[in-house]
Amino acid sequence: MTRKRRRGIFHGLAALLLLGTIAVAGVRPILTWYFPLKYRESVEKNAHLYQIDPLLITAIMRVESSFDRYAISSKGARGLMQLMPETARWAADLMGLKDFELEQLFDPEVNIAIGVWYLSNLREQFDGDMVLALAAYNGGRANVLRWLREEAWSGEVETVHDIPFPETRGYVQKVLNTYQWYRRVYRNAWFGER
Repeated sequence: MTRKRRRGIFHGLAALLLLGTIAVAGVRPILTWYFPLKYRESVEKNAHLYQIDPLLITAIMRVESSFDRYAISSKGARGLMQLMPETARWAADLMGLKDFELEQLFDPEVNIAIGVWYLSNLREQFDGDMVLALAAYNGGRANVLRWLREEAWSGEVETVHDIPFPETRGYVQKVLNTYQWYRRVYRNAWFGER
């Protein structure tokens, strides 16, 4: 039996086990374990302040850092929302954060505040289009503007597969997919709705 076939059988058995567990325990507890709500208070506060769905913010954190407040990417992005140092300094200055230090990016309150502000800033630049804002969050606003100008990407959610940078393409797809799962699992779970 080939290695690929053994792997396929293993994955099939794992899927059956998962389905059996779901049937016995119910879907929601498993989904809430897989899609947890972390840093809820800070997320809610900043989501309300900048009028961004808190579930989208949570999806971004899950994709960016898997909720590891000390995460550092190979490119140097830091914290829950994986902010690049230059971007964080620029945003902190515009936000009026006094005496900002890069170490503060490991503080969930600071990282979420700057990350959500930055996402809001991108959304504003792209006339409220969150798909473009997400692409810019990962790939840089200058690149997104160039892709639109050169018609390399239409900027629409239906054509996300046309994003020229594979990393950004995968990022936007993953965030949108994760966001949809969060919306399915936690309908009405934010802003006091239960």
